[in-house]
Amino acid sequence: MKNSPIRKNWPRYALQWGALAAIVFFVSGLARMIFTKMEPADPEALCPVGGLEAFTTFLVRGSLPCSMSSLQIILGLCLAAAVILFSKLFCAYLCPVGTVEDLLMKLRKALGIKAVSIRNGSIGDKVLRIVKYALAFWIFYMTATASELFCKNLDPYYAVATGFKGEITLWMSIVTLSMLILGSFLVDMFWCKYLCPLGAISNSLKFWAWMLGITAIWWILGLVGVNLPWWILLGALCLGGYLLEVLCGKPKLQLVHVIKNDTLCTGCGLCNKECPYHINVAKAKGKVECVDCTLCGECVGSCSKKALEIGVGQKSKGGIWKYVPAIITLVLLCVGIYIGGKTELPTINEEWNMDQVDAHSLKSFDIEPLRSVKCFGSSMAFKGKLVQIPGTHGVKTYVGKHRVHIVYDPAVTTPEKIQEAIFVPTKFKVSAPDIANVPQVKKVTIRTESMPDKMDLNNFGMQLRLSGKKIYGVESEFGCPLYVRVYMDPSEEADSKWFKQMVEKKTLEMPLHDGTVKTTPLSFKFVQMEDGEELIPTEDYVRHMFSPFKAEFNGKYEDGVKKRAVVYEEKPQFNYEIANPNYEKPTFTRNLPFLSNHISREEGVIGLYLNLNQDLIPAIQIRFAAPCTAQRIWELINEDPWTITYKEDDVREEAAKISFKEPGVVKPW
Repeated sequence: MKNSPIRKNWPRYALQWGALAAIVFFVSGLARMIFTKMEPADPEALCPVGGLEAFTTFLVRGSLPCSMSSLQIILGLCLAAAVILFSKLFCAYLCPVGTVEDLLMKLRKALGIKAVSIRNGSIGDKVLRIVKYALAFWIFYMTATASELFCKNLDPYYAVATGFKGEITLWMSIVTLSMLILGSFLVDMFWCKYLCPLGAISNSLKFWAWMLGITAIWWILGLVGVNLPWWILLGALCLGGYLLEVLCGKPKLQLVHVIKNDTLCTGCGLCNKECPYHINVAKAKGKVECVDCTLCGECVGSCSKKALEIGVGQKSKGGIWKYVPAIITLVLLCVGIYIGGKTELPTINEEWNMDQVDAHSLKSFDIEPLRSVKCFGSSMAFKGKLVQIPGTHGVKTYVGKHRVHIVYDPAVTTPEKIQEAIFVPTKFKVSAPDIANVPQVKKVTIRTESMPDKMDLNNFGMQLRLSGKKIYGVESEFGCPLYVRVYMDPSEEADSKWFKQMVEKKTLEMPLHDGTVKTTPLSFKFVQMEDGEELIPTEDYVRHMFSPFKAEFNGKYEDGVKKRAVVYEEKPQFNYEIANPNYEKPTFTRNLPFLSNHISREEGVIGLYLNLNQDLIPAIQIRFAAPCTAQRIWELINEDPWTITYKEDDVREEAAKISFKEPGVVKPW
C-alpha cells in the first residue's frame, strides 16, 4: 500500500469519492431518513454546467432558465475561473461522471480487458473531439431560446440521480448513459474527451484570450452596424475552441502546471501510462502544456524519482504544492456556495408600454414571499397578470426568495390596487364537520400580513390542522391587512393570543407518509382579531367551501333557463353519479380535466361535473344520452390507458390518473 497511486494522490481520491458519496447520500434519500426535516435533494443544486447555461440565457434573454438560481451561476463562474487560472479542476476532483469513468477504467484493468486505443492526435481522435462541441452548441442554444435547462434531457448524471423521473427525454438519457458506461469501459476517458459538453467549454476557456478575441470581433461588428445574432457568436466560440484543441492543443496562459525536471527523469514512461488522458508527459520540456490536462496529479503520484511536481511558470514547487489543486478546488467550491447563497439574479426582468410613460415618474414596490412565483414559467404567468393591470410597466422576479419587484405609474394606480388585482381568494378545508351532530359552525375573523400568496393560506390551514383544535376551514379575502375567516366548532375557544401564536410560527413542520417531516419556513404576521363571531348552519358552510367542477363538450350547448345539449335535446338525458368524500381532495380534482378530456371523445357523453349530492357528499356526475349507456360510461372511466387530446394534432395515450372501485347509479338528468 506504501506505493499505491491512491495513497500518493490521496487528496484527489478523497474529493472524488467524497463528492460521489455525498451525492448518493443526499439524492438517494438517506439524508432525509436521518434528518427528517430536510427538504428533498435537488440533483441540480450545485451544477456548474447548468449555471453556465443559465448565465448564457441571462445574457441573451435577460432571464434565467426554469429552476436555475444564482447559486448555480456563481458555481459555473467559479468553474470558469478555475479553468482559466489553473485547469479543469472540477473535472479532476468533483465531477461524478469523471469519477464513474475512473472506476470503469479500474474495473476494466482488474478484469484484464485491454482498452481500445484511440491515439491522441490521430484522425479518429480529432474527428471524435468535435462531437462535444456540437453538443455544447446544441445545449446552450436550446436552453437560451426556450429558457429550459436542455442539458437535463441527455445528462446521464441527472437521469440516474432522479431515477429517470426528472425532466428528461428518455431515449436521449438511455443513449448517453449507455455511451458513458460502454464507451468509458472500452476507451479511457471516452466521455470526457469526446462527448462531454463541459469538456468543450473547459477546453475553450483554456484558450480564453482567443475566446475574448472572437467575442470582441462580434461586438465590434455590431458597433459598425453588422448585427449578427448571438448564436453566431456561440457557434464561432465552439468552432474556435475545437480548432484550437485539435490544431494547437497547448494553452499558454495557464498559471499552474505539472512541471517536469529533465535531470531527474529516467524516461520510464510510467507517467504516460498512469495519465487518464495518456498525455505524453515524458516528452514534455519543462511544464506540461496540454489542453487535456486536468491537474489530477496521477502522473505526479506515479513518479518514484520525483521528476514531476506541481508548479507555477517553469518552476517546480514540490512539497505542499502537490496539494494545491485539491485545495483550490475545495476553496472555490466553498466560495461559490457562499457567494451564490448571498446573491440572486432576477429570473425575469420584463418591461412593457414604456414608450407611453415618463420613466422618471415611475415607482416600484416589492411583494415577498409570493410562493407561487417559483420558476421561469410561473414568473411569466405572473407577468401576464400584471400586463392586464392598468398602470403597471415592469416586473422582476427572484424565485429563490419568492420576491417580485413591480414597476408602476403612480398617476394611474397604487400598490394596494395592484395587490388587490393579483390577489386570489383562497379556501382551505382543515377538517370535515360531523353534519349530523354539529348543526352550526362558528366563524371568526382575524387580520394578517405577509400572506400575499394563495399557498400561504394553505400553510396556515395546515398549522391549524396540526393544532388539534376542532377547526373546519379557513378562507381569505383581500384587505390591508388581509381578512382571514376561520370556521370552527362552536365549542372551541380561541382568543387573539392563541391566533397570534399560530399565525407567527416560524416554520410549518408537516409529517409525510414516508415518516419524514417537510419543513417550510414561514413569515406571517398577526395584526388583530376582529370583534364578534357568527354562527352559520353547517350545511351552508359545507356548500360555501365546496369547489364544483364542470366540463361540457364540443360546444354542443346553448344558453337559456337550462343548459341543453342541442344535439341531444330530443333524447332523454341521464346522470351517471358516483359519490365519495375523497372526490374533493386535490389529488382527485387536479385530474378531472384529464378524465373529462378522455370521455369527451365518446358519442353521447355530454358533460362531466363535480357537485355535492343531496347528502352533501362530493359526487362525480357524467351527463349522457343515447347511444351511450351506463355500462359504456363505467367502461370508459376504467379504461387504461386514457386517450388525451392536447391539440388537434397531439393525441396521446396516457396511464389512467384516477381509478373507480364501485359503479355509479343512474338518474334522469
